[in-house]
Amino acid sequence: MNVELSEITVRDLTEGYQDNAEAGIVGYGGKLDIRPPYQREFIYKPQQRDAVIRTVNQNFPLNVMYWAVREDGGFEIIDGQQRTISLCQYVNGDFFFEGRYFDNLQTDEKESLLNYKLMIYRCSGTDSDRLAWFRTINIAGEELTVQELRNAVYSGSWVTDAKRYFSKTGCPAYAVGGNYLSGTAIRQDYLETVIDWISWGRIEDYMGKQQKKPNANDLWLYFQKVINWVKASFPKYRKEMKGVAWGGLYNAHKDTEIDSAKLEGQIARLMADEDVTKKKGIYSYVLDRQERHLSIRAFSDNQKREAYERQEGVCPVCNKHWKYEEMEGDHITPWHLGGKTVPENCKMLCKADNRTKSGI
Repeated sequence: MNVELSEITVRDLTEGYQDNAEAGIVGYGGKLDIRPPYQREFIYKPQQRDAVIRTVNQNFPLNVMYWAVREDGGFEIIDGQQRTISLCQYVNGDFFFEGRYFDNLQTDEKESLLNYKLMIYRCSGTDSDRLAWFRTINIAGEELTVQELRNAVYSGSWVTDAKRYFSKTGCPAYAVGGNYLSGTAIRQDYLETVIDWISWGRIEDYMGKQQKKPNANDLWLYFQKVINWVKASFPKYRKEMKGVAWGGLYNAHKDTEIDSAKLEGQIARLMADEDVTKKKGIYSYVLDRQERHLSIRAFSDNQKREAYERQEGVCPVCNKHWKYEEMEGDHITPWHLGGKTVPENCKMLCKADNRTKSGI
């Protein structure tokens, strides 16, 4: 991996600046991809934007920016996008600062701003090298999400097209399945989620294999299949459906014949069951019957103490006496057979017997 610290001026940075909805935002003579199409939008508020111009006018230092070196010899901003756009927009005359546009400044004022020096780290190397370096930047306090780092490392036509579907406010993914996804598109939450689904959790391996492809059609079609399966299998929408790991359920059960009416009856009963503390897990449970999804309500200390005294500290499985802290509460009648988490349904088992029974 090669990391190079370089110095450029605002004049260099803003040369060839263009902001085009289809082509994205470029600068530095067209060699710097400031914001690839459909990447995170400009989020600075006017006071933050003005603070950048004020810092430059007063010749105070701006924080170091980070660029990734692309295979074609160009660059992509990893950190510093908002500061860069602020400078480019001001020089381009898109907004005024303290009552004056850039063109209203005196010649010496313009030259002072254009000659202001910016410090840039440029990183090149293997994908894994760059990802490790960018993660180090993030640990140091930069406000980048993990997926934004991955987008930079695996940048190319595939990532650009994937962002078109998943990374913009009001993007197609939001229209199709926004009610089922957590987070926001603009911070790459949608994109990360869907890649996690399709790759079975191997996000970086998947992105590396897709990087050279011309488009992300496969990812977009997969997402539509997942959402259509969800809507067909669970036609009644509930707020608990937002953020469920739908891709994993689709991958595991897409070929299973599902009776949606029967599932709805089960879901309604489970939603009303006070012992089910994790309602979001109901959708996984009705498909694989694993109680761990539900976080069944545990017995309280008072309920367990009552059962311990009733049993006089004897485990009914091994018939040995144990201290209270050496035992755990268990349902006499299992929850799945209708047993409730109430004092009369509590028994104390030694930890070994309880975990053997639970398959731990």
